[in-house]
Amino acid sequence: MESMGKKKPRPRRSFTAEFKAEIVEVCQRGDRSVGQVARDFDLTETAVREWVKQAERDAGSRDDGGLNTAEREELAQLRRDNRRLREDVEILKRATAFFAKETR
Repeated sequence: MESMGKKKPRPRRSFTAEFKAEIVEVCQRGDRSVGQVARDFDLTETAVREWVKQAERDAGSRDDGGLNTAEREELAQLRRDNRRLREDVEILKRATAFFAKETR
């Protein structure tokens, strides 16, 4: 009774860019639906649909407000830089407070 309707979640997997591109190409050929491609390769339909959308954004054929891959990478880098700079500012604030106390 405990297992009624409760499926164990699938472990998170990662795929290479080449594999994703191959799956997108199969989907865009049009001889099989996205759902069929997902079943054939043991993938989730949602993931395959997202890969197709991202490929269309990268190619410039889709403009739904999402970021293309280059923009995503740039945003991630900017966030890392921002976090590091905030940490640097915090360190400088502490150093300033320390040295202000020492000079009195």
